[in-house]
Amino acid sequence: QVQLVESGGGLVQAGGSLRLSCAASGRTFIRYAVAWCRQAPGKEREFVASIAWSSPNTNYADSVKGRFTISRDNAKNTVYLQMSSLKPEDTADYYCAARSAGWGSDCSAYDYWGQGTQVTVSS
Repeated sequence: QVQLVESGGGLVQAGGSLRLSCAASGRTFIRYAVAWCRQAPGKEREFVASIAWSSPNTNYADSVKGRFTISRDNAKNTVYLQMSSLKPEDTADYYCAARSAGWGSDCSAYDYWGQGTQVTVSS
């Protein structure tokens, strides 16, 4: 079992930056792939970025490529999502999720989820 806790969300103006953190506890985190997924009000959950247990294997949604960077610090059991050049359409609840087998962009394939952190980008 892995417990995930997100932090770092908040209100930011368009063009600004935020860094989200996903802290893991429980079983050894180093072998888990981690994804960030988001859900805006009234919309389906969507994939944002993922990182394999052995970075630098990463994957990004087209909508965030070049603006978001996912990274991990296995010594700290933490995965980060650095978000820059934020747009109002990035407004959503952001969730981190982990899986012990495989790695990819299908949010539904991840087994463990955090409670989410809200990101609001004002225009």
